[in-house]
Formats: sequence, structure tokens, C-alpha cells
Amino acid sequence: MGRAYQNKKDSMAKTAGAKTKVYSKYGKEIYICAKNGGVDPDGNLALRRLIERAKKDQVPAHVIDRAIDKAKGGGGEDYAATRYEGYGPGNCMIIVDCLTDNNKRTFADVRVCFTKANAKIGAQNSVSHLFDHLAIFVFDGDDDEAVLEALMMADVDVTDVEVEDGKVTVFAPHTEYNNTRTALEEMGVTEFDEDLIAFVPQIEAPIEGEDVEVMERFLAMLEDCDDVQNVYHNAQF
Repeated sequence: MGRAYQNKKDSMAKTAGAKTKVYSKYGKEIYICAKNGGVDPDGNLALRRLIERAKKDQVPAHVIDRAIDKAKGGGGEDYAATRYEGYGPGNCMIIVDCLTDNNKRTFADVRVCFTKANAKIGAQNSVSHLFDHLAIFVFDGDDDEAVLEALMMADVDVTDVEVEDGKVTVFAPHTEYNNTRTALEEMGVTEFDEDLIAFVPQIEAPIEGEDVEVMERFLAMLEDCDDVQNVYHNAQF
């Protein structure tokens, strides 16, 4: 699981590469979360934790406030989540998550990226069933057994707990995100190195030679798509 998570983490490096992309990503997510669950972070736990993650990623307060103000208005864009799956260079598996107000535009943009990388878009669930949709938490610690016992005592459905280099990594089903984080906070964990929901591949696909360069170019093209929020893959460079 650990290597798979590191692979997943590497696939997300693109989002941290451009500040404007990060700001846009969080702006959309905060807007949707506030619009659907309420604009008060005290009454909308998902919004509160999303804001916490945004601040940790150094998203300016005005970006957060603007997204919430738009949600207060009740109008604005009507974003919808859409997901594309397929096969990339070296036959690796790709999942592309988007938030869009125009499905035709988003599909066209993503399809161009696939075409230029000689990749193939598949049907829904063509590859996602080979990924685990997990809540992932990483924090300082060295006792995985104690963490596992405490989570089980809190009735959290834990998938795995690992320790490496002074860091504890907790994996749980994505539906257990809130329960897991609450239990960890009650254990005294106050700072998280990682705190997210992601797709983690069950198997890896080693790629080499020209496929590496094509894959890197493919990820860069997807990064340039305004509607792309996250990209997951199982390529092992």
C-alpha cells in the first residue's frame, strides 16, 4: 500500500506546480461544498476541513472568501463532477476527475490530451475498479499498532496503517473520511502532512523509455485543462 500511495502522491505533483491551478481547484471545490452544505464552516464540517486544507496549501484568504460569497448568492456557475478513465503510455491506467459547467467542452479538452499522448479513453469504470478510493492521513508517529487499536475502538473501518521514517499513514474507505479524522483528532493528532481522499492503484504498471516522456507530457497537458481537478494513474516511472 505504501508504494502505491507514494505513486499516487507523485501523480498529484502537477496540482502543486502552478499556483493559479491550485487556487482554481480549491475555489471550485469550496464553492460547491458551501452551496450544497451551507456557507457556515461551523455547521458544514466538510467545508471547514476543505478550508483547512486550502490554507495549508497556501490558498489566499480572498480566494476562499470569494468562493463562499458566490455560494451565498445562490446563483453562479452550476458545476458538476465528471470522471474520465482510460489507458495511457505503456498501457498504464488513468483516472481524470473534473469539475465543469460545460461537459462538452471538458470532454473535448480531455480527449485532445488523450489523443496527443496516443492514449485511449475507456468507458465508465473501465479502470477505476482497479483503484481503491481511500481517505489518506499522514502524520508524525512511530506506533502503528496503537493507532490501529485506537481507530478500531472508535469503530472506524480502517483499511491499513503503516509506519515509515517517523510517519504514520492511515488508509480508510473514502466514506470513512470524517470518522477517521475525528478519531485521529481525539487521539491528539493536530497536524497532518497529508489529509485527502484519493484513488490508489491496486497494481502498478512500470513504464520506461519513450513512454516516460510521453506520460510526463500527457500529465502536463491535463494540468493545463482548466476543468481538470485531479489525475490518478498507476504508472511506475
